[in-house]
Amino acid sequence: MNQGSILPLRLAEVSFTVGGPAIIDRVSLEIDAGPSTIILGANGAGKSVLMRLMHGLLAPSSGRIEWSSPERPGAPRKQAMVFQRPVMLRRSAYANVAYALKIAGILEPRRGALVREALDSVGLSHLARRPARVLSGGEQQRLALARAWALHPEVLFLDEPTASLDPSATREIESVIKAFDAAGTKVVMATHNLGQARRLGDEILFLDQGRLVERAPVVEFFARPKSEQAAAFIKGELPWT
Repeated sequence: MNQGSILPLRLAEVSFTVGGPAIIDRVSLEIDAGPSTIILGANGAGKSVLMRLMHGLLAPSSGRIEWSSPERPGAPRKQAMVFQRPVMLRRSAYANVAYALKIAGILEPRRGALVREALDSVGLSHLARRPARVLSGGEQQRLALARAWALHPEVLFLDEPTASLDPSATREIESVIKAFDAAGTKVVMATHNLGQARRLGDEILFLDQGRLVERAPVVEFFARPKSEQAAAFIKGELPWT
């Protein structure tokens, strides 16, 4: 473990309930640095909620979530999250990234270079002055990734970032995700897309009805699933609810 690293992230018997059956049900796991982790499962399995719990956007109803080195107030954040439908500020693409850096406490002299690097990394340099809200869906998602890239996070959570995109935009987003991985950022991504899990994943966390049913390297998971639920999901037999 690197000195000062926020990883590993540990979840112990974590549950999340809102007035009914548990959405996340007694999940225990450890997320460490290194290979990318794909959270796989049908719609409604609890993938998005689990990611929000890990990122700190939700508090568990029971159980514990602990980072190895908690972030200090006022220090640059070491984690970032990109959602399926990113929120774009009413300003240019450039200013969207610059604002993220400002909120992170990055001083003005450094922001310009970081913004330009981030936009270039996702192929949006030519649209730097374009209002963010008039960009296409794929361009907005790449801009959301640029905001994360500028922060150089140790951990990047991705909540189904290509679910509403066409195949061409999906390929562009996947290329950016691979660049994050190659740069050493720990990628934790939720998807229900089997092909995407194969392309981007090193290991699979398989959720079913809020429970962590299986964890395995991606090749092993698809070749020899250990649970009936995972085998059914791979065959397309689980309901998409």
